[in-house]
Amino acid sequence: MRLDVGCRLTFEAPWPTGIVLMVSPQSGEAQNVVTEQLVVDPATHVRSYHDSFGNLCHRLTLPTGRTTVAAAATVDVGDEIDVDPTAPRSEFETIPDWVLEYCLPSRYCPSDTLYDLASTVTAGALPGYPQVEAIRAWIASTIRYEYGTSSSTTSALDTIESRAGVCRDFAHLGIALCRALQIPARMVVGYLHELVPMDAHAWFEAFVGDRWYTFDATQPSAKGNRVAVAYGRDAADVALVTQFGPVALTEMYVSVDPA
Repeated sequence: MRLDVGCRLTFEAPWPTGIVLMVSPQSGEAQNVVTEQLVVDPATHVRSYHDSFGNLCHRLTLPTGRTTVAAAATVDVGDEIDVDPTAPRSEFETIPDWVLEYCLPSRYCPSDTLYDLASTVTAGALPGYPQVEAIRAWIASTIRYEYGTSSSTTSALDTIESRAGVCRDFAHLGIALCRALQIPARMVVGYLHELVPMDAHAWFEAFVGDRWYTFDATQPSAKGNRVAVAYGRDAADVALVTQFGPVALTEMYVSVDPA
């Protein structure tokens, strides 16, 4: 499917303040960006660069007062995501060097404390894709999706305790449990067609069968029509906005429509 995706962000800054935006998708194995644009009002110089994870970032200084940023893209994506219950665990020798860091604990995914839970959740599942699917299914059946139950500081451990969260929390928990079993896992943020309610979305990918597969515990089935914007170890690496001062995000609007 070809999708028109975009977001409009309105900021209020008390004085000139720097921000970094991660709002622009790039072409890759699972998607092809046909067109892409970024409009800042009032007009402000924007410098783009790629971070250490390969994500496209936009760096700018907001002027005093109100600024609106509108990001839009037209992207070709698959109607389905790949599913392979036979994909085995990737052996250490076959995991690329750059993927190894996705086996390590990170700020929101303290995987080094979760081996016992991960082993219990995946008991009886074959190594590899079946283990990750068991983790996804456990999260979907155990964690309640509810706004207002988590914050920007909520970790996977907090979500286990509260048994509630939003897509970001579901992804963090899936990542942490995978890494506890030495399965590389990373966070993805972007857009999902027909998401209800419409918003920016987060899910996770696991490296099994020597490739990345998509898993999303917020959805009842393996749903395609996704546009990935950024990849990282956890939410700290893929923030929509990183601010370097007291900036208020006063409005956010997200849209995903067939082109």
